Amino acid sequence: MPLRQKSASFGTDARPNGHIIRRASGVIIACRKGGRVSIPGVYGGVTDKFPIGALMEKGLSIKTGETHLQKYMPQLLELILDGKLDTTFLISHRLDLEQAPEGYKMVKERQNEVTKVVLKPGGVTSH
Repeated sequence: MPLRQKSASFGTDARPNGHIIRRASGVIIACRKGGRVSIPGVYGGVTDKFPIGALMEKGLSIKTGETHLQKYMPQLLELILDGKLDTTFLISHRLDLEQAPEGYKMVKERQNEVTKVVLKPGGVTSH
């Protein structure tokens, strides 16, 4: 059976982004011996360059789980639309859709400065 069929048509592109792996790796390396690492979110696929040695040597516990996006989305959207919840502080950069490659490069190279990039066709750019 081809890989694309086995992976529900996601193929090899359905894997965690490199910056997610680097951050998880950093957390594992920084965690105290016997500590716990929590990784919530939506992840899929496989990864490499993961510090399994540090994980095992420190005796860390890993707690994972997918974010319950579908459950909370209607409530959160209503709060945002009603102006009761402001999420704009999460956005560090706004770029035109044509600048998407630059946005991905910024996320990769400047992880401490870039929190969320919003791409819009014909959008106003700001850093």
